[in-house]
Amino acid sequence: MTEAQAGPATRGSALLAARARLATDPRQRLVLALDVDDSVVAMRWALRLRPWFGVAKVGMELFSATGPSVVAELVEAGFSVFADLKLADIPNTNRKAARVIGGLGASYLTVHSFAPASLRAGVEGFAEGAQSTGLPPPQVLAVTVLTSEPDEPGTTRAQLEGRARAAQEAGCGGVVCAAADLSVVRAVAPELLAAVPGVRPAGAPAHDQVRVATPAEALRAGADLLVVGRAVTAAPDPEVVAAELLAELVGAPA
Repeated sequence: MTEAQAGPATRGSALLAARARLATDPRQRLVLALDVDDSVVAMRWALRLRPWFGVAKVGMELFSATGPSVVAELVEAGFSVFADLKLADIPNTNRKAARVIGGLGASYLTVHSFAPASLRAGVEGFAEGAQSTGLPPPQVLAVTVLTSEPDEPGTTRAQLEGRARAAQEAGCGGVVCAAADLSVVRAVAPELLAAVPGVRPAGAPAHDQVRVATPAEALRAGADLLVVGRAVTAAPDPEVVAAELLAELVGAPA
């Protein structure tokens, strides 16, 4: 029986364990987006910023360039891996792909939430993959509305409510949404983890993100995971920016 099939009690225990991990090590709340197409470059960035980031995000660019080996390499280096693959296929394909990623040791996997049956299949497959190799229960994060999309309050709110509800019913561990959307998501599914992309220090360029937030804004909104990429890797002094982010996260002066 998978975590998704086991019912609310089992899923609740897995979420409690995930929240305890975040509370114990604040670095587990900072997700470094390794948006490059070379595993050597990715690992250099990951190891360079390891003192401040506990989670490494492998997106479609890096995964397409290197395949699953980079996930295993990051896990071996001690990172929790956020596999940001945004699976969006028929249920059978989502289940099989998610099972492979779960078996590699990824802690998080993003799956689009617009097709509830495919979302549930992703949850079940991800849990099956982890279970088959004796790994702790991982968490599927349902993608709601992309942060590159413009804010259209009426449509966005209806989408958010529906997709947050779908995430909850599918047994997801959390959602991916903009900081500005968190109040809507929390009203529907308050117990789910919230990963917020597009996090940038005040004054940093927004790049191609439309709905960005500073770390303080994301935390006030209730974010659990802060996804940060170019705001650190493109900074003149990445270590200084990373240290400031972690200091802000734990409430200490930077």
